[in-house]
Amino acid sequence: MSAALRIAREEWRLLRRDRVAVLGLTLLLLLTAVAAFTSWEQRRTTDAQRARHQAQVDHEFEAQPDRHPHRMVHYGHFVFRPLNPLAAFDSGVDAYTGHTFFLEGHRQNSANFGDVRQASLLLRFGQLTPAFVLQVLAPLLLIFVGHGVLARERESGTLRILLAQGVRPRQIMAGKLLALSGVAALVLLPALLALIWIGAATPAPVSLALLLAVGYGLWLLLWTVGIVGLSAWFVRGRDALVALLAVWALSVVLVPRLAPELIASSLALPTRFETDIAVARDLAALGDSHDPNDPYFADFKKKVLAQYGVSKVEDLPVNYKGLLGMEGERLTSALFERYANASFERQDLQLRRVDRFALLSPVIALRRLSMAAAGTDLHNYRRFVERAEHHRYRLVQELNRLQAEKLSFAGDRSSRDSRISHAHWHDLAEFRYQGAPPGEALRRAAPAAGVLLLWLLALAGLLMPATRRLGRITR
Repeated sequence: MSAALRIAREEWRLLRRDRVAVLGLTLLLLLTAVAAFTSWEQRRTTDAQRARHQAQVDHEFEAQPDRHPHRMVHYGHFVFRPLNPLAAFDSGVDAYTGHTFFLEGHRQNSANFGDVRQASLLLRFGQLTPAFVLQVLAPLLLIFVGHGVLARERESGTLRILLAQGVRPRQIMAGKLLALSGVAALVLLPALLALIWIGAATPAPVSLALLLAVGYGLWLLLWTVGIVGLSAWFVRGRDALVALLAVWALSVVLVPRLAPELIASSLALPTRFETDIAVARDLAALGDSHDPNDPYFADFKKKVLAQYGVSKVEDLPVNYKGLLGMEGERLTSALFERYANASFERQDLQLRRVDRFALLSPVIALRRLSMAAAGTDLHNYRRFVERAEHHRYRLVQELNRLQAEKLSFAGDRSSRDSRISHAHWHDLAEFRYQGAPPGEALRRAAPAAGVLLLWLLALAGLLMPATRRLGRITR
């Protein structure tokens, strides 16, 4: 048996005899298991509830009686955002973004009913998920377990004895790394079992589940290397503990909280009222389709008459009111899409600036990787918003087309009297959303994974001077 393995075995034996370490490890393992089960159950219940609501509103839309198509435009429709299977591992931004869209003509509504707005303020501090446990609590346990792996040997004098017996410093370092790595692997085990469970119970992509496992494995390995390396620089274990707790508080708590606030203050998003005022101003500048003297729509009328070769709208083979509605919807939808894209681009710029702080706090990179793999990041939310908007536009324009083709201009005087068959509503509002493909998520997570690897390489490089110091300080 090698010297490193013997040292690791002896460290594990000491840990088994340490009641505090055993209790802390047991509690963390139970907490991870409970977090996985509760997150999975909440995700399953929430997704089933949204699917039930979606089926209900689809049925109610199709069950509408004979109506005027424009009445159906204003009747509107609801779509609900389905949850990604891996959202049970990392809920990401899902609790903050809302999940219900009301689709109607002439405007693009925002998502409603975010979980944070419906729950207590405690939810803002983080949900109990396997990702939260591994990101925040697991490093804390490794610190308490491993802060004295080398400082303790120096304090007790056993380090000098080991060196005198011919054990090399790098063998001591390797043994301590192996011992703490075993603890980290045990901490990671419940989360890996949870990923296997989620993958077996849902159509979760294997590649993304593997990415989560590798990402969190790198995270715990990073802390393992850092803890052992820092422990080698201190003579007393309590000094190493204080230093490691300070590193944990700065990198896991303070910087990830402070960075978004700093970026938001320097690159603020427009408020809801500012956006509404700007949209209303631009809508007024587009023109009024109800005003026959409006310059834009007067010109549109001339183009339509010239296209069909007639001199007045009554002679058109289609209902001019339906064409007018289609053109108005095209203009307003383009305006709403422009504002939505500007908002998302600004948020994406904020995130890219926050990513720079990953050089100070690797947990920022880990969160980016975790949310991208779990399908709960801003990109996936934006994808759903854009798909919902495309569905809204198609739905409204199809109803406008029905008004243009199924109703005559002369007979289209009142939405109460002019109606078409309810058979036209069937399958019109059906919405099916598909999340981003796994390859896209892997590409977005690659930079964050690269940052974690750079952190690991940097800390591994610091082990070399720490190992040399380990041999010099005891002589």
